[in-house]
Amino acid sequence: MTEPILPRIRPEIAALAPYRQGKQAGPDAFKLSSNENPFEPLPSVLEALQATTPINRYPDATATRLRERLGERYGVGVDQVHVASGSVAILYQLVQAAASVGDEIVYAWRSFEAYPGLVLVAGATGVPVPLTGDGRHDLDAMADAVTDRTRAIIVCTPNNPTGPIITSDEFEAFVNRVPQDVLIILDEAYTEFVTAPDAVDGLDERVFDKHPNVVVLRTFSKAYGLAGLRVGYAIGHAKVLDAARSTGIPLSVTSAAEVAAIASLDAEAELLERVAAIVDRRTALAEGLRAQGWDVPDTQSNFVWLPTGTRTDEIAEAFRAADIIVRPFSGDGIRISVGEEESIEKVIRVAAETRG
Repeated sequence: MTEPILPRIRPEIAALAPYRQGKQAGPDAFKLSSNENPFEPLPSVLEALQATTPINRYPDATATRLRERLGERYGVGVDQVHVASGSVAILYQLVQAAASVGDEIVYAWRSFEAYPGLVLVAGATGVPVPLTGDGRHDLDAMADAVTDRTRAIIVCTPNNPTGPIITSDEFEAFVNRVPQDVLIILDEAYTEFVTAPDAVDGLDERVFDKHPNVVVLRTFSKAYGLAGLRVGYAIGHAKVLDAARSTGIPLSVTSAAEVAAIASLDAEAELLERVAAIVDRRTALAEGLRAQGWDVPDTQSNFVWLPTGTRTDEIAEAFRAADIIVRPFSGDGIRISVGEEESIEKVIRVAAETRG
Protein backbone atom coordinates (compact mmCIF):
# COMPACT_ATOMS: atom_id res chain seq x y z
CA MET A 1 0.00 0.00 0.00
CA THR A 2 1.23 3.47 -0.87
CA GLU A 3 2.16 5.58 2.15
CA PRO A 4 -0.12 8.61 2.53
CA ILE A 5 1.28 12.09 2.06
CA LEU A 6 1.41 13.71 5.47
CA PRO A 7 1.55 17.39 6.45
CA ARG A 8 4.98 18.92 6.68
CA ILE A 9 6.43 18.91 10.18
CA ARG A 10 9.40 20.96 11.35
CA PRO A 11 12.41 18.64 10.93
CA GLU A 12 13.70 19.33 14.43
CA ILE A 13 10.30 18.41 15.88
CA ALA A 14 10.08 15.24 13.81
CA ALA A 15 13.46 14.22 15.21
CA LEU A 16 12.54 15.10 18.79
CA ALA A 17 11.72 12.12 21.00
CA PRO A 18 8.50 12.63 22.98
CA TYR A 19 8.78 13.07 26.74
CA ARG A 20 9.31 9.62 28.24
CA GLN A 21 7.33 8.99 31.39
CA GLY A 22 8.59 6.60 34.04
CA LYS A 23 7.45 3.05 33.35
CA GLN A 24 4.21 1.94 34.93
CA ALA A 25 4.46 -0.80 37.52
CA GLY A 26 2.54 -4.02 37.83
CA PRO A 27 0.38 -4.77 40.90
CA ASP A 28 3.26 -6.41 42.81
CA ALA A 29 6.01 -3.99 41.83
CA PHE A 30 7.32 -0.85 43.47
CA LYS A 31 7.05 2.11 41.06
CA LEU A 32 10.07 4.24 41.90
CA SER A 33 10.50 5.86 38.50
CA SER A 34 8.44 9.06 38.60
CA ASN A 35 9.19 10.82 41.92
CA GLU A 36 5.60 10.39 43.02
CA ASN A 37 4.40 10.67 46.60
CA PRO A 38 3.74 7.11 47.83
CA PHE A 39 1.00 8.21 50.25
CA GLU A 40 -2.67 8.29 49.27
CA PRO A 41 -4.43 11.69 49.40
CA LEU A 42 -5.56 12.83 52.81
CA PRO A 43 -9.23 12.15 53.68
CA SER A 44 -9.87 15.90 53.91
CA VAL A 45 -8.59 16.38 50.35
CA LEU A 46 -10.77 13.55 49.04
CA GLU A 47 -13.76 15.02 50.86
CA ALA A 48 -13.15 18.41 49.24
CA LEU A 49 -12.94 16.78 45.81
CA GLN A 50 -16.37 15.22 46.27
CA ALA A 51 -17.80 18.72 46.55
CA THR A 52 -16.01 20.12 43.51
CA THR A 53 -17.66 22.03 40.65
CA PRO A 54 -19.72 19.76 38.35
CA ILE A 55 -17.64 18.50 35.44
CA ASN A 56 -20.10 19.85 32.87
CA ARG A 57 -18.97 23.40 33.76
CA TYR A 58 -15.74 25.07 32.72
CA PRO A 59 -13.25 25.83 35.49
CA ASP A 60 -12.18 29.32 36.49
CA ALA A 61 -9.67 30.11 33.75
CA THR A 62 -7.23 31.80 36.13
CA ALA A 63 -7.76 29.64 39.24
CA THR A 64 -8.56 32.81 41.17
CA ARG A 65 -9.29 31.20 44.55
CA LEU A 66 -6.00 29.32 44.53
CA ARG A 67 -4.06 32.38 43.37
CA GLU A 68 -5.62 34.45 46.14
CA ARG A 69 -4.75 31.79 48.70
CA LEU A 70 -1.14 31.59 47.52
CA GLY A 71 -0.90 35.37 47.37
CA GLU A 72 -1.98 35.60 51.00
CA ARG A 73 0.47 32.90 51.99
CA TYR A 74 3.47 34.56 50.37
CA GLY A 75 2.49 38.18 50.82
CA VAL A 76 2.12 39.04 47.15
CA GLY A 77 -0.68 40.38 44.97
CA VAL A 78 -2.81 37.93 43.04
CA ASP A 79 -1.30 39.19 39.77
CA GLN A 80 2.08 37.98 41.01
CA VAL A 81 0.78 34.39 41.14
CA HIS A 82 0.27 32.23 38.08
CA VAL A 83 -1.30 28.75 38.18
CA ALA A 84 -1.11 26.17 35.41
CA SER A 85 -1.39 22.42 34.85
CA GLY A 86 1.88 21.57 36.56
CA SER A 87 5.07 23.58 36.88
CA VAL A 88 6.32 22.09 33.62
CA ALA A 89 3.44 23.84 31.86
CA ILE A 90 4.62 27.16 33.27
CA LEU A 91 8.16 26.35 32.13
CA TYR A 92 6.79 25.83 28.63
CA GLN A 93 4.87 29.11 28.77
CA LEU A 94 7.85 31.11 30.01
CA VAL A 95 10.21 29.66 27.40
CA GLN A 96 7.67 30.37 24.66
CA ALA A 97 7.29 33.92 25.91
CA ALA A 98 11.01 34.62 26.23
CA ALA A 99 12.72 32.90 23.31
CA SER A 100 12.39 32.17 19.63
CA VAL A 101 14.57 31.33 16.64
CA GLY A 102 18.12 32.56 17.14
CA ASP A 103 17.76 32.92 20.91
CA GLU A 104 19.45 30.78 23.54
CA ILE A 105 18.30 29.13 26.77
CA VAL A 106 20.95 28.05 29.29
CA TYR A 107 20.35 25.11 31.65
CA ALA A 108 22.43 22.61 33.61
CA TRP A 109 22.85 19.09 32.29
CA ARG A 110 21.97 16.57 33.35
CA SER A 111 18.83 18.14 34.76
CA PHE A 112 15.08 17.75 34.19
CA GLU A 113 14.81 15.93 30.89
CA ALA A 114 11.97 18.11 29.58
CA TYR A 115 14.20 21.19 29.40
CA PRO A 116 15.86 20.47 26.00
CA GLY A 117 12.53 19.67 24.35
CA LEU A 118 10.82 22.81 25.66
CA VAL A 119 13.63 24.92 24.25
CA LEU A 120 13.57 23.20 20.88
CA VAL A 121 9.78 23.54 20.52
CA ALA A 122 10.17 27.29 21.03
CA GLY A 123 12.63 27.34 18.12
CA ALA A 124 15.44 28.45 20.41
CA THR A 125 18.86 26.89 20.95
CA GLY A 126 19.64 25.06 24.15
CA VAL A 127 22.95 25.68 25.88
CA PRO A 128 23.49 22.75 28.30
CA VAL A 129 26.19 23.33 30.92
CA PRO A 130 27.67 20.17 32.51
CA LEU A 131 27.11 19.51 36.20
CA THR A 132 30.03 19.35 38.57
CA GLY A 133 31.46 15.97 39.51
CA ASP A 134 29.19 15.76 42.56
CA GLY A 135 25.99 16.36 40.59
CA ARG A 136 25.63 20.08 41.33
CA HIS A 137 24.95 23.08 39.10
CA ASP A 138 28.12 24.81 37.95
CA LEU A 139 26.71 28.31 38.33
CA ASP A 140 29.95 30.03 37.39
CA ALA A 141 30.05 28.12 34.11
CA MET A 142 26.36 28.87 33.52
CA ALA A 143 26.97 32.59 34.02
CA ASP A 144 29.96 32.36 31.67
CA ALA A 145 27.69 30.76 29.04
CA VAL A 146 25.45 33.85 28.86
CA THR A 147 25.74 35.79 25.60
CA ASP A 148 23.80 38.61 23.99
CA ARG A 149 21.54 35.87 22.55
CA THR A 150 20.61 34.43 25.95
CA ARG A 151 16.97 35.00 26.80
CA ALA A 152 16.48 32.69 29.78
CA ILE A 153 18.31 30.45 32.24
CA ILE A 154 16.70 27.49 33.99
CA VAL A 155 18.02 26.63 37.45
CA CYS A 156 16.72 23.45 39.14
CA THR A 157 17.13 23.07 42.90
CA PRO A 158 17.15 20.40 44.20
CA ASN A 159 18.39 19.19 40.84
CA ASN A 160 16.39 16.48 39.12
CA PRO A 161 17.71 13.76 38.77
CA THR A 162 20.88 14.09 40.89
CA GLY A 163 19.41 15.71 44.03
CA PRO A 164 21.81 18.45 45.32
CA ILE A 165 20.64 21.97 46.14
CA ILE A 166 21.92 25.46 45.35
CA THR A 167 22.67 27.59 48.39
CA SER A 168 21.28 31.06 48.99
CA ASP A 169 24.73 32.63 48.69
CA GLU A 170 25.46 30.76 45.46
CA PHE A 171 22.19 31.82 43.89
CA GLU A 172 22.58 35.47 44.91
CA ALA A 173 26.09 35.61 43.46
CA PHE A 174 24.85 33.98 40.28
CA VAL A 175 21.91 36.34 39.79
CA ASN A 176 24.21 39.31 40.27
CA ARG A 177 26.34 38.07 37.35
CA VAL A 178 23.39 37.67 34.97
CA PRO A 179 22.11 40.66 32.94
CA GLN A 180 18.87 42.01 34.38
CA ASP A 181 17.02 41.54 31.09
CA VAL A 182 17.64 37.76 31.09
CA LEU A 183 14.84 35.68 32.62
CA ILE A 184 15.94 33.30 35.40
CA ILE A 185 13.53 30.45 36.10
CA LEU A 186 14.13 28.98 39.56
CA ASP A 187 12.55 25.53 39.41
CA GLU A 188 11.85 24.44 43.01
CA ALA A 189 9.56 21.47 42.36
CA TYR A 190 11.08 19.48 45.24
CA THR A 191 11.68 22.25 47.78
CA GLU A 192 9.46 20.78 50.51
CA PHE A 193 11.90 17.88 50.89
CA VAL A 194 14.90 20.14 51.52
CA THR A 195 16.46 20.00 54.98
CA ALA A 196 19.76 21.78 54.23
CA PRO A 197 19.68 25.09 56.18
CA ASP A 198 21.71 27.00 53.58
CA ALA A 199 19.53 26.04 50.59
CA VAL A 200 18.01 28.84 48.55
CA ASP A 201 14.27 29.27 49.07
CA GLY A 202 13.01 31.55 46.36
CA LEU A 203 9.73 32.36 48.08
CA ASP A 204 10.78 32.74 51.70
CA GLU A 205 13.72 34.88 50.56
CA ARG A 206 11.53 36.78 48.07
CA VAL A 207 14.21 36.72 45.41
CA PHE A 208 11.64 37.97 42.91
CA ASP A 209 11.44 41.27 44.84
CA LYS A 210 15.18 41.86 44.76
CA HIS A 211 15.51 40.55 41.20
CA PRO A 212 12.42 41.11 39.00
CA ASN A 213 13.93 38.86 36.31
CA VAL A 214 13.55 35.82 38.62
CA VAL A 215 10.42 33.66 38.57
CA VAL A 216 10.00 30.91 41.17
CA LEU A 217 8.22 27.67 40.24
CA ARG A 218 6.52 25.27 42.66
CA THR A 219 4.21 22.29 42.25
CA PHE A 220 1.53 20.33 44.11
CA SER A 221 2.56 17.12 42.33
CA LYS A 222 5.36 15.96 44.62
CA ALA A 223 5.13 16.75 48.33
CA TYR A 224 1.38 17.39 48.16
CA GLY A 225 0.69 14.17 46.26
CA LEU A 226 -1.50 15.64 43.50
CA ALA A 227 0.52 14.41 40.51
CA GLY A 228 -2.59 12.99 38.86
CA LEU A 229 -4.45 16.32 38.98
CA ARG A 230 -1.66 18.46 37.45
CA VAL A 231 -1.41 21.80 39.22
CA GLY A 232 1.63 24.01 39.75
CA TYR A 233 2.29 27.67 40.30
CA ALA A 234 4.78 30.48 39.75
CA ILE A 235 5.44 33.65 41.71
CA GLY A 236 7.25 36.61 40.21
CA HIS A 237 6.83 40.02 38.62
CA ALA A 238 3.29 40.51 37.31
CA LYS A 239 4.39 41.58 33.83
CA VAL A 240 6.60 38.52 33.43
CA LEU A 241 3.77 36.25 34.51
CA ASP A 242 1.38 38.07 32.16
CA ALA A 243 3.61 36.89 29.33
CA ALA A 244 3.31 33.31 30.58
CA ARG A 245 -0.45 33.67 30.87
CA SER A 246 -0.58 34.88 27.27
CA THR A 247 1.14 31.76 25.95
CA GLY A 248 -0.79 29.27 28.08
CA ILE A 249 -3.62 27.03 26.96
CA PRO A 250 -6.87 28.46 28.38
CA LEU A 251 -8.85 26.49 30.98
CA SER A 252 -6.05 23.98 31.53
CA VAL A 253 -6.37 23.87 35.33
CA THR A 254 -9.43 21.86 36.27
CA SER A 255 -11.79 22.76 39.08
CA ALA A 256 -10.85 19.50 40.81
CA ALA A 257 -7.17 20.44 40.74
CA GLU A 258 -7.85 23.87 42.21
CA VAL A 259 -10.08 22.47 44.97
CA ALA A 260 -7.55 19.76 45.86
CA ALA A 261 -4.69 22.27 45.97
CA ILE A 262 -6.59 24.55 48.35
CA ALA A 263 -7.59 21.61 50.54
CA SER A 264 -3.95 20.48 50.60
CA LEU A 265 -2.86 23.89 51.82
CA ASP A 266 -5.49 23.61 54.57
CA ALA A 267 -4.00 20.26 55.58
CA GLU A 268 -0.38 21.29 55.18
CA ALA A 269 0.76 20.36 58.68
CA GLU A 270 -0.48 16.80 58.20
CA LEU A 271 1.04 16.61 54.73
CA LEU A 272 4.42 17.79 55.97
CA GLU A 273 4.43 14.95 58.48
CA ARG A 274 4.36 12.66 55.47
CA VAL A 275 7.17 14.64 53.88
CA ALA A 276 9.23 14.11 57.03
CA ALA A 277 8.64 10.36 56.73
CA ILE A 278 9.85 10.43 53.12
CA VAL A 279 12.95 12.38 54.18
CA ASP A 280 13.71 9.72 56.80
CA ARG A 281 13.38 7.02 54.14
CA ARG A 282 15.61 9.04 51.80
CA THR A 283 18.30 9.18 54.46
CA ALA A 284 18.12 5.45 55.08
CA LEU A 285 18.23 4.68 51.35
CA ALA A 286 21.14 7.02 50.59
CA GLU A 287 23.17 5.82 53.57
CA GLY A 288 22.52 2.19 52.73
CA LEU A 289 23.69 2.67 49.15
CA ARG A 290 26.77 4.65 50.19
CA ALA A 291 27.70 1.90 52.62
CA GLN A 292 27.94 -0.42 49.61
CA GLY A 293 30.33 1.96 47.87
CA TRP A 294 27.85 3.75 45.58
CA ASP A 295 28.77 7.39 44.96
CA VAL A 296 25.34 8.85 45.81
CA PRO A 297 25.25 12.68 45.69
CA ASP A 298 23.91 14.70 48.62
CA THR A 299 20.26 14.48 47.65
CA GLN A 300 17.77 16.93 49.14
CA SER A 301 14.80 15.64 47.19
CA ASN A 302 12.57 12.57 47.19
CA PHE A 303 14.95 10.48 45.10
CA VAL A 304 18.53 9.26 44.98
CA TRP A 305 20.93 9.11 42.05
CA LEU A 306 23.16 6.17 41.17
CA PRO A 307 25.92 7.16 38.71
CA THR A 308 25.97 3.79 36.96
CA GLY A 309 27.56 4.97 33.69
CA THR A 310 27.88 2.30 31.01
CA ARG A 311 26.18 -0.29 33.25
CA THR A 312 22.98 1.75 33.55
CA ASP A 313 20.73 -0.38 31.34
CA GLU A 314 22.04 -3.63 32.83
CA ILE A 315 21.47 -2.49 36.41
CA ALA A 316 18.05 -1.02 35.64
CA GLU A 317 17.04 -4.39 34.20
CA ALA A 318 18.17 -6.10 37.43
CA PHE A 319 15.88 -3.79 39.38
CA ARG A 320 13.02 -4.46 36.97
CA ALA A 321 13.50 -8.22 37.33
CA ALA A 322 13.10 -7.71 41.08
CA ASP A 323 9.82 -5.81 40.56
CA ILE A 324 11.39 -2.43 41.23
CA ILE A 325 10.72 0.10 38.48
CA VAL A 326 13.45 2.78 38.42
CA ARG A 327 14.29 5.56 35.97
CA PRO A 328 17.40 4.82 33.90
CA PHE A 329 19.23 7.45 31.86
CA SER A 330 21.21 5.27 29.49
CA GLY A 331 24.97 5.66 29.76
CA ASP A 332 24.67 8.02 32.69
CA GLY A 333 22.82 6.88 35.79
CA ILE A 334 19.66 5.72 37.53
CA ARG A 335 17.20 7.80 39.54
CA ILE A 336 15.38 5.93 42.28
CA SER A 337 12.37 7.62 43.88
CA VAL A 338 11.80 7.24 47.61
CA GLY A 339 8.68 5.13 47.87
CA GLU A 340 6.98 2.84 50.34
CA GLU A 341 8.80 1.97 53.56
CA GLU A 342 9.05 -1.68 52.56
CA SER A 343 10.75 -0.77 49.27
CA ILE A 344 13.88 0.64 50.94
CA GLU A 345 15.39 -2.65 52.07
CA LYS A 346 14.58 -4.27 48.73
CA VAL A 347 16.27 -1.49 46.73
CA ILE A 348 19.37 -1.73 48.91
CA ARG A 349 19.49 -5.50 48.49
CA VAL A 350 19.24 -5.38 44.70
CA ALA A 351 21.80 -2.58 44.55
CA ALA A 352 24.22 -4.74 46.56
CA GLU A 353 23.73 -7.65 44.16
CA THR A 354 24.55 -5.46 41.15
CA ARG A 355 27.46 -3.64 42.80
CA GLY A 356 29.82 -6.49 41.94
